[in-house]
Amino acid sequence: MPHVIAVDLGGTKLSAAVVDEQGRILFRSKIESGAGNFAASVGRITGAIREAETASASPISGVGMVVPGIAFPETGEAWAPNLWGHERMPLRAELERSLRRPVTVDSDRAGYVLGEAWLGAAQGLRDVVFLSVGTGIGAGIISGGRLLRGASGIAGAVGWFALNPVRQPAYATNGCWETEAAGPGLARRLGMRTAEEAVAAARCGSAEALRAVEQTARCLGLGMANLVSVLNPQMIVLGGGLMQAAELFLEPAVRTMREWAQPVAAAEVRVEVTRLGEDAGLLGAARIAFDSVSQGKE
Repeated sequence: MPHVIAVDLGGTKLSAAVVDEQGRILFRSKIESGAGNFAASVGRITGAIREAETASASPISGVGMVVPGIAFPETGEAWAPNLWGHERMPLRAELERSLRRPVTVDSDRAGYVLGEAWLGAAQGLRDVVFLSVGTGIGAGIISGGRLLRGASGIAGAVGWFALNPVRQPAYATNGCWETEAAGPGLARRLGMRTAEEAVAAARCGSAEALRAVEQTARCLGLGMANLVSVLNPQMIVLGGGLMQAAELFLEPAVRTMREWAQPVAAAEVRVEVTRLGEDAGLLGAARIAFDSVSQGKE
C-alpha cells in the first residue's frame, strides 16, 4: 500500500506525517517552524521529511506540503511573510534539491478544504468552503468539485472582505474582516492580550466578555453571508483556533449569516465545525500528494 509524506507548515509549528491511502496517520512529528530565515526553514522541513521517510514501513510515493500565505503551485514558490519575509521564495526547488524527490507545494487553505472534503465533515460534497478563523481568517474553496485558486493563487484571502465603510488603519495590513472577526479582534475589544484570555472570561460568565464574543461572532457572520451569497456552497466548515470555542461563536455567527445572505442560499447551506481539527492541513497535504502521484501516472 503506497504511503505519502504530508507536511503542514504553520506560523509557529511544523508538522510532518506518514499517511496511507485510507488517510490513516502512521507516524507524525511536530517541531517549531522557526521564522526569519528561508534557508533555516528549508533545513527544518527537510529534516522533518527525512525523519518521516525513515519511520515509514513502506516506500514513499510522494510528498505534499501546505504553507501559510500564498503558494504558487505552478512554480513551487511560496510567499510566507510570517516566516521569511515578503519575497516569493523557491520552496519546491530547494526541497527537491535537498531531498532528490518530487515535492508538491500548495496553500494551507487548499489543504484544509481538501482534507475536509476527503475525510472530514464535507465528504462527498462538491461545493464547500473551509473557513479558518484564528489569528487570521482565510478560506479554502471547492466549487463544482474544483479547487479555486484565482489568477495568482490568492483566491480565499477573505480576511480582506470590506465590511466597514469607515476604514481603520489596521485594515491596511490585515484586512477589514480579519481585523474585526479574528482572535486578535476579540482580544482588542476587551483590552486583553490574547483571544484565549477573552474566551476564558466568557466561559466564566463575564458579561463584558460575552458581549465582545457576540460582537465578534456577528462580524464573523457578516463575512460568512458574503461567502454564501457569492459561492452558494453546500457547506461551510469552520476551523482554526477560535473555533475551539465554537460553542460561544457558532449560534450568533450562523444567525447573522442567515439574516444577511441571499435567502435561498442561506437556507440551504450547512455550517459545521471541522471534524479533523489540527489534522485537516496534514490530511489535505496528503491528499495533494496522492493526487500529484496519480496525475503523474496518467
